[in-house]
Amino acid sequence: MSVLKRAGMAAAAVAALLVPAGVVVGTAGPAAAAKAATAQGCPYGAVCIYPQNAGWNGGHPSHFYYSYGAHNLSNMVGVHRIYNNQSGGATMRTCTGYNGTGCEGYLPANNYIDKNMTPINSITLQP
Repeated sequence: MSVLKRAGMAAAAVAALLVPAGVVVGTAGPAAAAKAATAQGCPYGAVCIYPQNAGWNGGHPSHFYYSYGAHNLSNMVGVHRIYNNQSGGATMRTCTGYNGTGCEGYLPANNYIDKNMTPINSITLQP
């Protein structure tokens, strides 16, 4: 038996050990991956704010933020739900001043908070 044929048989044996019988291996298409990553209407990688006193609002956020740094807010008062659907260790902070000054606390990825936004004038997103 040639060395190449034995190498091919060895590779097949290793593959059989790694994938149990009856398991179908494949990848989801882009549409399925995007749909699975969206939670409560908030796209993966975003921080979403929902309308005042509306909880999850049926999965319809009113504001979406994707980029790191400060984001100024206007006319946002009362209690709003904020959901951090960013990846990894990315966090979000609320700030009493504009341009990300006077920030408080950290909202970790995959968490939400119901926050009185009356004294809040900006939010920051950071890796």
